[in-house]
Amino acid sequence: MEKRKLIIFPFNGNGLEALDCIDFDKYDLLGFIDDDSTKVSSTHEIFPRSIIQKHKELFFLAVPGSPTSFRKRVELINTLDLAADRYITAIHPRASIGKNVSIGFNCLIMAGVVITSNSKIHNHVCVLPNTVIHHDVEVKDYTLIGSNVVVAGGTSIGQNCYIGSGTNVINGIHIGDGALVGLGSNIIRAVAENTTVAGNPARLLNSVDYVDRFKQMR
Repeated sequence: MEKRKLIIFPFNGNGLEALDCIDFDKYDLLGFIDDDSTKVSSTHEIFPRSIIQKHKELFFLAVPGSPTSFRKRVELINTLDLAADRYITAIHPRASIGKNVSIGFNCLIMAGVVITSNSKIHNHVCVLPNTVIHHDVEVKDYTLIGSNVVVAGGTSIGQNCYIGSGTNVINGIHIGDGALVGLGSNIIRAVAENTTVAGNPARLLNSVDYVDRFKQMR
């Protein structure tokens, strides 16, 4: 069978890590799309957005977002203006997907991720390495989950959230749409939508202050 031609958007850390998750028996990677014309790569071609309309046969994996930009993730993906059937989902061969788990389109599931029975991962979701999502968890559209996160059973995570690496979430609680959970947090109670929490146990923070501190750490 002829390989499908694949483009990844954008040329960022998530996109480069996604290469380990692509089945190259099925897909032929042409390169990346990025809106920043100054980005260069010695190993991959970087295209402008015009390639989307010129080549209708292309398939895409869109993985923008970081703790400082994740709230623009919905907007960035939607500006690609792609039908659902032009997106792929990439699951690393060393991820473990349990029984009755559903995973939507344009999802990236990295190495060492464990998703157990009856969990539902919606569309446009990224799960970074070695995260464990237990039974009956629901993760809604456009959410990013960092590495080494543990989400206990029965938890629901809303749309367009960012769950920082090393976070633990107790069972049966809800994290609201647009929430940012800081690195290494312990979530023991519900998190309201569009808020920022961090710490052990997690407490409410000013989102601007947290983002500024994160930038200073990099």
